[in-house]
Amino acid sequence: MNEEFYRQILDKQQQAAAVPSNKEITDWALQVIRLLYPEQSKKVFFTYPQLQEEFAKLQQELCHIMAATRECSNCDNEKIAKAFFDGLPQLYAILNTDIQAIFNGDPAARSEFEVVRTYPGFYAISFYRLAHSLVTLDVPLLPRILTEHAHSKTGIDIHPGAEIDEYFHIDHGTGIVIGETTQIGKHVKLYQGVTLGALSVAKNLAHIKRHPTVEDNVVIYSGATILGGNTIIGHDSIIGGNVWITASVEPYSTVYHTPMIKVSKNIEKTQ
Repeated sequence: MNEEFYRQILDKQQQAAAVPSNKEITDWALQVIRLLYPEQSKKVFFTYPQLQEEFAKLQQELCHIMAATRECSNCDNEKIAKAFFDGLPQLYAILNTDIQAIFNGDPAARSEFEVVRTYPGFYAISFYRLAHSLVTLDVPLLPRILTEHAHSKTGIDIHPGAEIDEYFHIDHGTGIVIGETTQIGKHVKLYQGVTLGALSVAKNLAHIKRHPTVEDNVVIYSGATILGGNTIIGHDSIIGGNVWITASVEPYSTVYHTPMIKVSKNIEKTQ
């Protein structure tokens, strides 16, 4: 192999050495989430100064991570980190509505503590909410690292650019895909295997709305596929399992398909 090849690889090795690993980045996010929800952690704080010090430490760590990733060399990282942590009360409030939606909407949930501690839907939503907050501050790279971590842990793929309102409920969740330009209203419930995707994935469509809009109070059952930036699921609708939708649905609609299922009974003949 020639010297130029080695030089290119060596340059990349040296650049990568200073960049935090994905694990370091997701560990920071987990610390933020566990600070908000100590149900997920054994580390607790008993005084205001202790809590304030921990938030300050995590804010400084975010500033360091943004600087080290080199994706935003001209950004005011201290200002962005402060804005993120100033927005935590609002993020916490909306996450609490998600917990309430999951608890109220799942008869199997025994307590909100159980939702926070064990539900993959809440795990994925909490990482999404944190990542989306970074997106709104124009932070590059980190949001996608965070949601891909949640994807790998739960099988729930939520792009950090998606816009999802309060009281969001993911039930079971495995195989859910929510695309970048998806818009989801209040009190929406998704079951496993739902895809909110694009009709076309051409690169020149990167800056237009490619994914559907789901209005308030909609339930979408398992395996439903809803595609297209012009597709709107009207409020208070129910979308049945395994449907394929590429056109808008009026409010208060019920959408389902009726597959032909034949059940026959085998009777053993006796002589």
